[in-house]
Amino acid sequence: MKYHHLYTDAAGESRWRDAEVTLAEQVFAPPAEGIFISEAEPTKATLFLRLPAGWNEPIHPTPKRQYFVCLSGAVLVTASDGEARRIEPGDIWRMEDRSGKGHHTKVVSDVACDALIVQFD
Repeated sequence: MKYHHLYTDAAGESRWRDAEVTLAEQVFAPPAEGIFISEAEPTKATLFLRLPAGWNEPIHPTPKRQYFVCLSGAVLVTASDGEARRIEPGDIWRMEDRSGKGHHTKVVSDVACDALIVQFD
């Protein structure tokens, strides 16, 4: 399992990297058999978000460390170093560029982009 990780480097640039989720076999819901699952990561809030078609925000850092799980539609997210990634249904984007120059997000689908947000702080 992979996700798109947006972070800030030491120079204040937002950059992308591909990150892999580590899974280990565990009995998660006894008496069910073992499944492959990641380590738990404490969260603070879960929200649903809708960005209307054509939505185009100014460049900014993320206000919180959070996951953006795309449910429908698509956004194009450009890091301050210029690399852009298209986030589509089923994609997971982890935002950790809380300082520095930030990123730009634009809805590029003809329909609204619906997402699930999971915040860590």
